[in-house]
Amino acid sequence: MRSEQEAIRAVNMYADTVKRICLIYLKNSTDTEDVFQTVFLKYITKDTEFENEENEKAWFIRVSINACKDFMKNSFRSKRTAFDDLNLIGEEMTLKDTDTLNAVLSLPLKYKQVIYLHYYEGYTANEISKIISKKPNTVYTLITRAKNMLKEKLKGEI
Repeated sequence: MRSEQEAIRAVNMYADTVKRICLIYLKNSTDTEDVFQTVFLKYITKDTEFENEENEKAWFIRVSINACKDFMKNSFRSKRTAFDDLNLIGEEMTLKDTDTLNAVLSLPLKYKQVIYLHYYEGYTANEISKIISKKPNTVYTLITRAKNMLKEKLKGEI
């Protein structure tokens, strides 16, 4: 079990990343808070040692994605609520940012995932391939297809 200082440090470093991932998958703040707590509870109870901060961040991303998928599998989740409260996290969004985010959120999961990791978290295709367990060329293909879909949805604004 990790110390309180380690837990506080991890929350300070990775809270925004975990919340954004959860919001992208779950599309509402209530479910996001539930999964957020689950992710950090796993971190606190696990004694895994990380080589560096990048490995630790990748662990948080992978566990967040898996926790969201597990949460969505639950039978009580028959409907999703509207994505109304993204503005609670981060800076104020402009109308163009909101349009772009809505277009990203409307993509199928496999495309939404790589776009988020590449453009919002700044990972390269090789790093994404390790996080989502796909080949780098597959990640490049997914990014290209997702960009084309976004261009179509946004009518060339990207």
